[in-house]
Amino acid sequence: MASVKRFEDLICWQKGRELVKEIYYFTSSKEFSDYGLKNQIQRATISIVSNIAEGFERGTREEFVYFLYIAKGSCGEVRAQLYAAYDLGYISVNNFKSLSAKTKHISAIIYRLIESLKVSRFKGLKYKQNNSKEESWSEFMKKKLS
Repeated sequence: MASVKRFEDLICWQKGRELVKEIYYFTSSKEFSDYGLKNQIQRATISIVSNIAEGFERGTREEFVYFLYIAKGSCGEVRAQLYAAYDLGYISVNNFKSLSAKTKHISAIIYRLIESLKVSRFKGLKYKQNNSKEESWSEFMKKKLS
């Protein structure tokens, strides 16, 4: 099983990155004419991957969990904005269902990661010492992903 050494290894970040590309694709169409909604949904989508990355890089479990909650909240924000985009006729019902399902899936992955981190002995990279008995980030993620 692959170990997590950087935020780019996290499945929730990878899925979030895919969502960013799709949201930008759909919001670049002529039909998506509402600049305010377009700007807000793009910003909320970027917030998902940005907060996962920032939390990971902070180096403590508490901060990582905090930023994961923000990323999870951004998933909800994107989903709410997808409803508005659908209601206003900017995206089709099939695109709405597909994108909404992806936000729910990312949110669920983030939630499972949060719950795993809460009960982990892993304190964070900031506290890691060479002789420490604390499990490493890679060891923790290897157990969770297997």
